[in-house]
Amino acid sequence: MPVHSRRRNLGVGRINTLLLLCVLGSAFYLVRTQYQSRLLYTALDRAVAEARQLETEHERLEVEKRAQATPLRVETMARDKLSMQTATPAITHYVANPVPVQLPSQGVAPAPVKVSP
Repeated sequence: MPVHSRRRNLGVGRINTLLLLCVLGSAFYLVRTQYQSRLLYTALDRAVAEARQLETEHERLEVEKRAQATPLRVETMARDKLSMQTATPAITHYVANPVPVQLPSQGVAPAPVKVSP
């Protein structure tokens, strides 16, 4: 076998080895990328499930809040727990302002009102 032919075979062998290493590296990269993709997909799926759960809980809390704030319930709690009464004219005290209020006219500020004890 001539020397020239041997060099050509060694060159082809090196190229084949280089191509084999490139294919193996590409295969490992593909496996790694698919694994990371699966991890990200499962994390996304968990996040979506958690978002649904939180949305359901939020809706439940909104319904509960509306149920707690009904006028009848508020009035009952005010009467029972705070001993409050419904305002009637018999128990209403009206307070009159002894100093008349002066309205500002033409951009002039009203004079300060002095209150005597």
